[in-house]
Amino acid sequence: MLGKNSKNLESSIIEIYRNVKENAKFQNEMERYLVSVEKRLKRSSQSIETIRFDAFSGNGSGGKQSFATACVNEKGDGVIISSLNARERVSVFSKPVKDWQSLQELSPEEKEALSKAKASLLL
Repeated sequence: MLGKNSKNLESSIIEIYRNVKENAKFQNEMERYLVSVEKRLKRSSQSIETIRFDAFSGNGSGGKQSFATACVNEKGDGVIISSLNARERVSVFSKPVKDWQSLQELSPEEKEALSKAKASLLL
């Protein structure tokens, strides 16, 4: 029972016991860490989708410089940021989203961005 390292059976069992205790401690720490990561992940933006469009098609600016971007987490909470670009000015809008809904009316492009963001989470 001495083996190559000249340890007796009792010291080998004690060393194994210490390793088991260290592994159990490490496992508990990892479980706590993963629970905290999961909580943060649920709150973070998990889907970001942008729709580009020409808001003022009759003014000749072209180029689809306007956009609507939805940034949401898995529960559909987040924000939609929109920009309407004209030759003389740029307007920026921010609309909060809760459970895939906004209290402010959404433009068709904003609805499309939100719909695409939701669909990308289902993949």
